[in-house]
Amino acid sequence: MDSVHARPIPSLINFRSLDSSRSSSSSKNRFVSFGSGPRNGYSPDVMEASNGYKRKIVTGSAGYVLEDVPHLSDYIPDLPTYPNPLQDNPAYSVVKQYFVNVDDTVAQQIVVHKDSPRGIHFRRAGPRQRVYFEPDDVLACIVTCGGLCPGLNTVIREIVCGLYHMYGVKKVLGIDGGYRGFYARNTITLTPKVVNDIHKRGGTIIGTSRGGHDTSKIVDSIQDRGINQVYIIGGDGTQRGASVIFEEIRRRGLKVAVAGIPKTIDNDIPVIDRSFGFDTAVEEAQRAINAAHVEAGSVENGIGVVKLMGRYSGFIAMYATLASRDVDCCLIPESPFYLDGPGGLFEYIEKRLRENGHFVLVIAEGAGQDLLAESIHSMDKQDASGNKLLQDVGLWISQKIKDHFSSQSKMTTNLKYIDPTYMIRAVPSNASDNVYCTLLAQSAVHGAMAGYTGFTVGPVNGRHSYIPFYRVIERQNNVVITDRMWARLLSSTNQPSFLSAKDVVEDKREEEPPTQNLDEEEDSDDTAVKKEVSHM
Repeated sequence: MDSVHARPIPSLINFRSLDSSRSSSSSKNRFVSFGSGPRNGYSPDVMEASNGYKRKIVTGSAGYVLEDVPHLSDYIPDLPTYPNPLQDNPAYSVVKQYFVNVDDTVAQQIVVHKDSPRGIHFRRAGPRQRVYFEPDDVLACIVTCGGLCPGLNTVIREIVCGLYHMYGVKKVLGIDGGYRGFYARNTITLTPKVVNDIHKRGGTIIGTSRGGHDTSKIVDSIQDRGINQVYIIGGDGTQRGASVIFEEIRRRGLKVAVAGIPKTIDNDIPVIDRSFGFDTAVEEAQRAINAAHVEAGSVENGIGVVKLMGRYSGFIAMYATLASRDVDCCLIPESPFYLDGPGGLFEYIEKRLRENGHFVLVIAEGAGQDLLAESIHSMDKQDASGNKLLQDVGLWISQKIKDHFSSQSKMTTNLKYIDPTYMIRAVPSNASDNVYCTLLAQSAVHGAMAGYTGFTVGPVNGRHSYIPFYRVIERQNNVVITDRMWARLLSSTNQPSFLSAKDVVEDKREEEPPTQNLDEEEDSDDTAVKKEVSHM
């Protein structure tokens, strides 16, 4: 048995440190499980959840809960380990501590009462003292799936350069064209020279697509090619596919690490602080809002309508509105609204036109879909990724506004509609996202080399962590319209909330009762898991 990694006992998951000879506090901990297992608080086994996923949960004192990620040694015994090449890397010679402490975990909630339990934690990301791959034996691959997002090329570049310069890995492939590229297209050889300048370009140099997920064919391709590290960049649907790929790899007993990098321009992935590309999207949205404001302010009763991304979550629209301060009304999927009658949108537009002479409306693409009654027949259609095909709410609401003021209010208006969606998606990432993408990529590389698998990497309260796949695919992150950030927006725009007092009470009842979380931001992460933990 390797001195730095205890071999897992058959049928049990070993929660001891994965990379240190120090004895852990596992003797003080108990193993628990979610799903159909016993509810008496403890169980000697890690039970399967309803989806068949074996969750690694360990509890400690004071209500401490670690939602750990899988490790190759969980299902492959007697794996050899090797010294981490970083200790001989001259670039890291100035670093006081090369490696992350094996006991480091990151708390999901950081604002707590003095007597509240410590709550859910995740394993901290970073380099480990021992690695589970010899650099010369590594054949890594990178795949991008779903829609475009600023920063894709930066992540690709930094995975390649991180593997090459930090760990001496020379063989990295790009899978051409998303998931179906594993079995339907050629691969692209990636080297630091090939990826040197790609962060200055938008899009992805290895191509992307929606759908095309055939688990058996994908894993067959991985096995046939001898790939042993898979880096999957994509949104919640892509991460769901990555979880299935990992499960099949585990079932076959392959020594293949699967690491996910969460990508969604909408910022709708839960648990993590934000997804890459979001900052760039908000920044670029400012250009469209500014153009709408200029157009609206230059004519009599000018109205500028800007449609932004946000299929299910209105974060881009909300943050762009707050940053702009030129917006009179922001409509998002989470906040219902109505057009006619007292307190409706039309009445508010007319009021602001009479006060200011112009009006700027920002609307997320998923807002108001329930009001498009004439197009309701298409609401059940989906794209290749399984997302609903939405009607163009920007064109619809623009026409509704024109019809209202021409036929009912008898007020002459000049409306300009701007849809910058594809322009925003296609730009290179800004400075903030470039740095963020670098950290994501390097954290994923450190995790894969250390033998972790079946995880998504991302910042939790500012610290990069390894998060089990099931946590990022269980639900979507949404704007909480009874939270302070949405209240700040309403205060900024002076728009009506379009909610009655009854609506607010009902919405609050649906939220998790406040326990340890006093954070003022939208931190309502994973109510279901919290309820499970509360039963321990």
